[in-house]
Amino acid sequence: MEETTKIESKPKNITKHTNKVLLSSEIVWEKLNPARGDKSPQAGTIWGDRKEEVPTGFLAKFVDGFSSPPHIHNATYKAVVIKGSIHNDDPKAENMWMKPGSFWTQPKGEAHITSAKGTENIALVEIDKGPYLVKPIEEAFESGERPVNIDITNIVWLDHHQSDWISSSSNAKISFLWDRKSEDHMRGIFIKLPENFNGQIESNGSVLHSVLIKGELNYVMPGSNETKVLDTGSYFGSTDKAIHTVNNKNNQEALLYIKTNGSIKVIGV
Repeated sequence: MEETTKIESKPKNITKHTNKVLLSSEIVWEKLNPARGDKSPQAGTIWGDRKEEVPTGFLAKFVDGFSSPPHIHNATYKAVVIKGSIHNDDPKAENMWMKPGSFWTQPKGEAHITSAKGTENIALVEIDKGPYLVKPIEEAFESGERPVNIDITNIVWLDHHQSDWISSSSNAKISFLWDRKSEDHMRGIFIKLPENFNGQIESNGSVLHSVLIKGELNYVMPGSNETKVLDTGSYFGSTDKAIHTVNNKNNQEALLYIKTNGSIKVIGV
């Protein structure tokens, strides 16, 4: 597959910085489904509010051996495994354990279960509109949508030869996960930054949400030049054209999930 989309404009001469960082250590955890009491997974909001009618991203944390009863949701969600192993499928399906970096979608109204195994199991979950509710399968309905499960080993990566969004100087790679061709034109992508990467992610959209799925990155705040150390589950974003300066000083690749309504350019310096 070849991505031919061109960069519309570079976000130069930025006078107002809207860059924001939320470290994983700053996330506030609460029960995802209070009706289940102590058996409920934990949830930590990153952006939005899953209890309101707004786009939302949150982390879901599951204990080892967790398995939900069959249920539905009133809202379709997209998710990425960050830690551990997670299974999400039809109630009668055999376990298919997804490792960190795997991506799946769960259509609204469709009966399913979610299970987890591992010392620590965390996934990024995002919805386009809340509230995010858990309902019994007796209320199941057909939405016309179909689920997607993509194991990390099946992700298709593009480099600067196949995508104009990657500069030849960066040695980064990109994968286009989903693209909603509607008025807001949101899209979800993975960016893989190699070890010793030092550079920038330029964004020209009015929305950019990014969560670190694997690895560790140093993020340099514009203006103050303060460096924030991002570990897995940490977030950065912006609400206007922006330049996100990051470097990867570790001996492993870093994997970012990005949701945006614009285009980006990954540039190595």
